[in-house]
Amino acid sequence: MDNEYRRSERPEHNNTKKKKRIRKRALIPLILLVVLIASVLYVFFSYQSGLKIAEENGVEQETFEFNSEDNNDGKKNILLLGADREVDGTQRTDVIMLAQYDFMNKEMKLVSLMRDIYVDIPGFQSYKINSVYSLGGAELLRQTIEQNFGIEVEEYAVVDYDAFESVVDVINKNGIPIDVEKDMSEKIDTELKQGEQQLGGTDLLAYARFRHDAEGDFGRVRRQQQVINALKDEALSVGNMLKLPKITGTAMGHVNTSMSDGELYRMMASFLVRSDKGIETLTVPVENTYQFVDVPHAGNVIDLDFETNSQYIHDFLEGNVEDTEALEPSAEDPAEGE
Repeated sequence: MDNEYRRSERPEHNNTKKKKRIRKRALIPLILLVVLIASVLYVFFSYQSGLKIAEENGVEQETFEFNSEDNNDGKKNILLLGADREVDGTQRTDVIMLAQYDFMNKEMKLVSLMRDIYVDIPGFQSYKINSVYSLGGAELLRQTIEQNFGIEVEEYAVVDYDAFESVVDVINKNGIPIDVEKDMSEKIDTELKQGEQQLGGTDLLAYARFRHDAEGDFGRVRRQQQVINALKDEALSVGNMLKLPKITGTAMGHVNTSMSDGELYRMMASFLVRSDKGIETLTVPVENTYQFVDVPHAGNVIDLDFETNSQYIHDFLEGNVEDTEALEPSAEDPAEGE
């Protein structure tokens, strides 16, 4: 009798367990939905907090003329400009770079253009490339690059000093780890010591801008590339991954760009998928393809072989250059002064 009673109870007991399992499974989509909503809200409010930093700094967004066309080849060519502080109403570009992101291969490449390159400027007298922005903004610089190098640029981003310093401080308020190559102090309003350092926004900018040594702009361009890689490594470190929305918001709040928030996030998400997140770099002019000359109206300029350098840029962006370090120019280049 007892055995009969226990047997009759088992189906009901099993049904109870089954119902509990069903209820638990039903909760899983709800939990996932809550997590998704929380994640979206976190990204949104973190991004907005970054934008607020720029607003508190009194930054005003500007829209520049930029008549580019997207060739829809899976790659995006972006003109990156570091704008110097205005002097007498004019603003030159302290940094001129061409960045390319390849969505198919998830590769980021960076071409640094020396600021003293002597170029033909559409509608103006030939002059140093760093003066083009003050004459006609990002659009004239886009035209100049296409005319002299045959490169079509699709987007632009103009970064000023305040933007750089603010983004650095958001990434790591204690500074960015970087190997300072030598003691530096001349004309940079700070004193930097050789060796591994944690540099805050102001000091890191000074390091990237220093050029009062034998290398001049050649050393400065190399350090700019070093700083960009250091910022990238720190921003994408495990400890900073949750800060990315705020970092992006801070950058977007300070940077004038033709790219939308959606485009930037798509590029960032694509880049993060990579296991190897290195940035390939090239400096123009390449070794033994230029000389310094004095021009009456422009002073000492870099006169380069445009055909050779243009071909190197195209080959680099297409992945046909393996050893870019061998092409790096230097202040002691044999072509100098010829």
